[in-house]
Amino acid sequence: MKEEQSMAKRQWGETLYVLAQKGVMTEEMQQVAEKEGVSPEYVMSEVAAGRVVIPVNIVRPRAQYDGIGKGLTTKVNANIGTSLGTSGVEREIHKLQLAVECGAHAVMDLSTGPDIDGVRQALIKDCPVAFGTVPIYQATVEALEASGAFIHMTPEQMMDAVRKQAEDGVDFMTIHCGLTREAIERLRSHPRIADIVSRGGSFLTGWMLQHDKENPFFERFDEILEIARRYDITLSLGDALRPGCVADATDRGQIQELIILGELVDRCRQAGVQVMVEGPGHMALHQIEMNIKLQKRLCEDAPFYVLGPLVTDIAPGYDHITSAIGGAIAASAGADFLCYVTPAEHLSLPNDEDVRMGVIASRIAGHAADLAKGIPSAVQRDRAMGMARKALNWTKQRELAIDPRPFEAHPHTRTEEGCSMCGPYCAMRIVSDHLGKPMTHC
Repeated sequence: MKEEQSMAKRQWGETLYVLAQKGVMTEEMQQVAEKEGVSPEYVMSEVAAGRVVIPVNIVRPRAQYDGIGKGLTTKVNANIGTSLGTSGVEREIHKLQLAVECGAHAVMDLSTGPDIDGVRQALIKDCPVAFGTVPIYQATVEALEASGAFIHMTPEQMMDAVRKQAEDGVDFMTIHCGLTREAIERLRSHPRIADIVSRGGSFLTGWMLQHDKENPFFERFDEILEIARRYDITLSLGDALRPGCVADATDRGQIQELIILGELVDRCRQAGVQVMVEGPGHMALHQIEMNIKLQKRLCEDAPFYVLGPLVTDIAPGYDHITSAIGGAIAASAGADFLCYVTPAEHLSLPNDEDVRMGVIASRIAGHAADLAKGIPSAVQRDRAMGMARKALNWTKQRELAIDPRPFEAHPHTRTEEGCSMCGPYCAMRIVSDHLGKPMTHC
């Protein structure tokens, strides 16, 4: 019988990765196993191998945890956060609640408005899912507020942002540590149309070029590892050079950064820190599977967190669809975590309906991929829906649907005889009558 260790008994520096390698079964691992329909031993072994992460901060115990990685259902993240002059904390709290209501497994605070500490603390309070941040945003905004130019920020301010966010209970952090001077030179030698579209990547690029110095997140990565291990923060190694249009995909800069991230994955594991890797971006359909397999190879099967990928650049207002197409392909090829993209991408800060549509579209993409990968719970759910449709069991169909709202939007169009589309000409009822098969077998 393996030793059981609860969250309350965990010590500083005892990350889930370290405990799993010691053969210690934790409450988080058990909960993930139960939710996923796999054995606790499987979850523990995959956490120990680094192929599964469970984002958690030791100072912020929660009622529910989700695993991200091999053999588990595809997870979805929703980005929220204030912007200067366009949104406030109450608005973003509402978006957080809405994202969770729609089924997001995690949220990230990308705030760049005033009082970033206060906003984060308000958002993370009572947040029931994994909570992520991008520390370079805070360092940049505070440097701009203090000195009038973000390039005046210091490496210590960057580290302070990581520390403060760790202390507040952040579960996972995007750290743009693979953007090195060498990677920037690759970008220079192989020019792009959109250059760098990552905000964090642009801040660091400007700072590095202005000071003619290396990326502090790369140079001081050991310090970041110390913080991450102390709080059991999952590091999400950011893709500062992700392509911002399909024409820029899979170029030298992107691959150079990915090689560095693979090396940093090794350092995370050596330090006992949970780690996942972020990926593209904008990318044509035919390149997605190759990119996922390349990432898995270079990064030793670390969980892969992708933004989209968006498979075309010409659909503003519909990028939740372009993203869902790419996300389904990426996840079926091995990506583990999808960052939602809303209809407002490339247009504006998302509103409530944008958030809802972004989460739902990504969940559909993730579930479609889970079907392709043969995840038992996904297969069973679709089978149950097929049976419910055959039986014209509208209550069951609503229960199984990713989003039940369409059933509420069309309340008077369905009967035991069929829906308003076919009425008495319901194909399934006609065939059942002639085959002598009952309609009520589910």
